[in-house]
Amino acid sequence: MDVQDFGNCRQRYSGSVILLASGPSTAEFPLKRYAGVPVLAMNGSILRCTDEGIVPFFYLCDDPGFVRNRPMLARQGASQALNLAMSLHCFQALHGFAPDVLSGKSLYLLERANRMQGQAVLSDRAYAWSVRKDPDLLCGFSLLHNKPNRIGFSFNMGKGYFGARTIPYASLQLALHLGFSQVFIVGMDLNTSLGRFYEAGEKAIPSTLDEDYDDYILPSFALTREKAFLERGVRVFNLSANSRLPHSVVPKISMDEMDSLLGMSAVAGREC
Repeated sequence: MDVQDFGNCRQRYSGSVILLASGPSTAEFPLKRYAGVPVLAMNGSILRCTDEGIVPFFYLCDDPGFVRNRPMLARQGASQALNLAMSLHCFQALHGFAPDVLSGKSLYLLERANRMQGQAVLSDRAYAWSVRKDPDLLCGFSLLHNKPNRIGFSFNMGKGYFGARTIPYASLQLALHLGFSQVFIVGMDLNTSLGRFYEAGEKAIPSTLDEDYDDYILPSFALTREKAFLERGVRVFNLSANSRLPHSVVPKISMDEMDSLLGMSAVAGREC
């Protein structure tokens, strides 16, 4: 595989970007209306891009289980997107299913912070302490409890990313790595009972959102709002009115407000 260096795309873009997640509210979002705004699609949200005739700027997947359980969707994302950002195990699983789909694509390797290829793996606490002065990485730190040491945010995907147990969080880190400063997140409902827009019933892939929300998802976004959004002037908005994530952490806005913020005439995602 011809894997690209994340440094090649760092801070090369500006303006607005849409992060397209897979919650049920994604089915109601008029994606075609915002065809001028770059889209970072992830997992099954590629179906909405297909329906609306949108070519994603990036397609992300860091769960090899998704590739194994939904191989046609993963293949669809890889086929349609201009760039792919996947974990090594996802690339391997996709290559085993559809080897030709990766040919000629710009491939970027998603690696977890403190889990980088060829680097020593530190304890969570030791790693959190080691990056405390790194401007590219934010990380919680605690001597008493280990979970805060697993909470973080990366502004440089070449140094890895923090998972937070939900793919929109990885997508958000990629968006800021690329240089986008106004981020609209679609379909981040974070509600296990509602499922994903593209599956239902017994065929639905089990979700761990309920188990991970209090320990990882909410603390990760809360840390990011304080240390990334506010201090660096990045604006992030949630288009899901019923999202489990509170408005105080990621502001919830309507499509009318999104239209106003975009100006609906601005050309977003222009290369610097």
